[in-house]
Amino acid sequence: MNFFRGVISGQAAGPQPSGAETIQKLCDRVASSTLLEDRRDAVRALKSLSKKYRMEVGTQAMDHLINILQTDRSDSEILGYALDTLYNVICNDEEEEQDESEDAVAPLPVSGKHKNVSVPDENAQKQADDLSLQFTDTFIQDPEHVTLLLTLLEEFDFHVRWPGVKLLTALLKNQGPQIQGIILVSPMGVSRLMDLLADSREVIRNDGLLLLQQLTKGNAAIQKIVAFENAFERLLDIITEEGSSDGGIVVEDCLLLLLNLLKNNSSNQNFFKEGSYIQRMKPWFEVGDDNSGWSAQKVTNLHLMLQLVRVMVSPVNSPGATASCQKSMFQCGLLQQLCTILMATGVPADILTETINTVSEVIRGSQVNQDYFASVNAPSNPPRPAIVVLLMSMVNERQPFVLRCAVLYCFQCFLYKNQKGQGEIVATLLPSTIDANSISAGQLLCGGLFSADSLSNWCAAVALAHALQDNLTQKEQLLRVQLATSLGKPPVSLLQQCTNILSQGDKIVRRGSKVQTRVGLLMLLCTWISNCPIAVTHFLHNQENVPFLTAQISENLGEDERLVQGLCALLLGICIYYNDNSLENYTKEKLKQLIEKRIGKENFVEKLGFITKHELYSRAAQKPQPVFPSPEQMLFDHEFTKLVKELEGVITKAVHKSSEEEKKEEEVKKTLEQHDNIVTQYKELIREQDAQLQELKEQVASMTSQNEQLQATITQQQSQIQQHKDQYNILKLKLAKENQGQSNSQGDSSQVNGLQTEELTQLREEVEELRKQHSLLQTQLGDKDALISSLKSGAAQTAEGPAGGSDNTELLQELEALRSQVQSQSTEIGQLKMERQDLLRRAEAGSSDTLPSSDSSLDAAKMAELESRLGAQTSEMERLKAEVKNLSESRAELEKQLDSTTSTVAILQTEKEKLQTDVQESKKEQDDLLMLLADQDQKITSLKKRLKELGETVEDEDDLDTRDQTDDDDEEDEDED
Repeated sequence: MNFFRGVISGQAAGPQPSGAETIQKLCDRVASSTLLEDRRDAVRALKSLSKKYRMEVGTQAMDHLINILQTDRSDSEILGYALDTLYNVICNDEEEEQDESEDAVAPLPVSGKHKNVSVPDENAQKQADDLSLQFTDTFIQDPEHVTLLLTLLEEFDFHVRWPGVKLLTALLKNQGPQIQGIILVSPMGVSRLMDLLADSREVIRNDGLLLLQQLTKGNAAIQKIVAFENAFERLLDIITEEGSSDGGIVVEDCLLLLLNLLKNNSSNQNFFKEGSYIQRMKPWFEVGDDNSGWSAQKVTNLHLMLQLVRVMVSPVNSPGATASCQKSMFQCGLLQQLCTILMATGVPADILTETINTVSEVIRGSQVNQDYFASVNAPSNPPRPAIVVLLMSMVNERQPFVLRCAVLYCFQCFLYKNQKGQGEIVATLLPSTIDANSISAGQLLCGGLFSADSLSNWCAAVALAHALQDNLTQKEQLLRVQLATSLGKPPVSLLQQCTNILSQGDKIVRRGSKVQTRVGLLMLLCTWISNCPIAVTHFLHNQENVPFLTAQISENLGEDERLVQGLCALLLGICIYYNDNSLENYTKEKLKQLIEKRIGKENFVEKLGFITKHELYSRAAQKPQPVFPSPEQMLFDHEFTKLVKELEGVITKAVHKSSEEEKKEEEVKKTLEQHDNIVTQYKELIREQDAQLQELKEQVASMTSQNEQLQATITQQQSQIQQHKDQYNILKLKLAKENQGQSNSQGDSSQVNGLQTEELTQLREEVEELRKQHSLLQTQLGDKDALISSLKSGAAQTAEGPAGGSDNTELLQELEALRSQVQSQSTEIGQLKMERQDLLRRAEAGSSDTLPSSDSSLDAAKMAELESRLGAQTSEMERLKAEVKNLSESRAELEKQLDSTTSTVAILQTEKEKLQTDVQESKKEQDDLLMLLADQDQKITSLKKRLKELGETVEDEDDLDTRDQTDDDDEEDEDED
């Protein structure tokens, strides 16, 4: 302790030690002291000296400090001092940090080697950087040191966690890939760092953001892990809490981290889209129209937010992912919000430029978004389309260069794969659609194309070329455009005016690069006439164009004009390659002869190669957005570089070919085309046959399944029929048991023949037998009186009738007739009774009178006779009633039996008819199937013949059957063996 007091108070006796000596003594104290307090004081002293004596502390104390981190884990104070010391040694931060008052140490004497320099020169800065790298390498020689540091980050104590975060950030800055590799293989390494974002202390959370920025740089694996640790949700929550675009530096750090996670990482981009985080970006762009709210931090934040949107829809992403993000941005209203900023007033120029670039990529290649953008109007009076307002800025030379480039990019993206938009732009140039009272896009493009500003000429030419890109219809439509050059002169076509300006060259006074104007016009002409023979004919129809091109190519011009010569060679080559030989003076062969005489084939090809050898060509070919450091370097368009790459080789071949070779090639082309047509026809025929075969196979399969179903149905129906037969036989046996005497013959016949028609005949015979028995019973009453005999004979005749025996209605009628006859008998008996009573009354009246005895005896005899007749009639009537009653009961029993038998027969007959119908339908369907199979066999046979004619090998069924038979014979031989 006396040593530390001497150091602090400066009262040490004798010569004061140097800084290196002091640091050595402190390191010894850290290594040898047993008391924690002594080690803590020594580490605190090293911390105070670490900035001034960085080299000495780093070389002598690093191992001791790392040992402190490993051994003194229980004391957070000494851990904090050790981490701060390591941070001061490793970090190359020139800003001095104020130490706490308790850590203040008296300045040690300077040894002469270290001097405080406020602004280090380049050598000093390089030495400091080398020192940082050296100490970082020393620290990470053992990967366990980084793992130890990650473990210390789990400590909640502020004095441990905060310096640990800063130290790890410094290590990542110096040796990022190595530290990333160690953290990646460390268990829960990334998860521990993600916990920093949830720390309630803003200092640690904000430094944690800086740490994650360094951690995610250039490492896709760590980016994915961080994203799946719910980083997007946490970062967006922080941005919202901090005030979105109005927030401070923390919002900027969050946005930079989001850019690290999403840029060139398709997996994270898809996760961001699927997590519906695009929808949460819309509130960021809800800005007002006032100028007062645009602070420098807000401009920075909004700029990063726009870059984040562009990352999701960048042209370098996969087309499917870009289209999906564009759709989401339109559906959630993000595109609409961006267009609002685009048309707002008071927006800073750099934000407006970046917004235009963002809108460009959101609508690029998306028909829905392009249609919406075409419908956006600027808040002017009268309202104008946003496209027109932007084009006005593009052709206005007073606008900033980057803004004009952004507008050109927006126009190109609007027309990219948008034939509808291309047609609308070209239509504004046609005579039938020109409105003199309003400014159209076509008028602005023509004005820029022929203005005195070379940059406007180039931008307008490129924009118009994009309206013709891959659209033959619009190339032909643009040939109809006529321009009025001056009063009193006839109008000239747009194509002719472009060639006129191109031929005048240096005669026109222009602001800017003259080469730029000519390059723009040549790119427009090359795009216009490529793959359009009609435009080539119009171009060659002007007698001055070909001599001008040959003169330009053949001259020996300066370095600046070499690009113009290459483009003229490309234009002339397009006239050769796409020439339909409709002009006799400028056929393919004559143009090639002209090149050979005036220029030379080798010279022509060399001049054509000037285009791709230009230094700005490769830069423009890298990405679609036109980004140029200065207006003078704005020469090539991205889409035009694709056209050059496509045409350079074919033009070179076309120029070197002779007429005979070309004729042979044309003949070969025609032959190949014919062969291709034949092959195509055969391919189509084979496809049709394959389709037919597939269809027939499907039909066969379906019919086979239907046949199997029908067979199963038939089998089921046959089993049902057999069941019904069995049930019917059982019923017959029951009837035979009940009527053994009457149904023996019928039972025998039913056993002999099981057909239902014979069974019905047997039933009818049984009914006839019952009728005969009935008639026998009735004939036994034949000896009775005439009335009863007639009744019996009538009943017998009715019963013997073969046709009426089975009719229930006739039996009822016969019964009613019997009843009516009995009723008449009863009436007659009643009359006799009345006569008897009358005679009795008369006899009583006669007994009182004095009549002769002869009359009395006569009346008595008559009376006796009547009484005897009455008694006989009464007894006969009683007997007849008994007989009728017996007959009625017998008839009732027969009717019951007949009804039951008739119902059974009717049920069986119905089921039989149904089964017969099903069997007939099944047979009919089987016949239809057989006919279809026969037709299919014929079709398959014809198709096989066609395939054989075409040279295809097809195995016949006979061959297959022979092969199967051979296989079966071989199997039988094997079984016998």
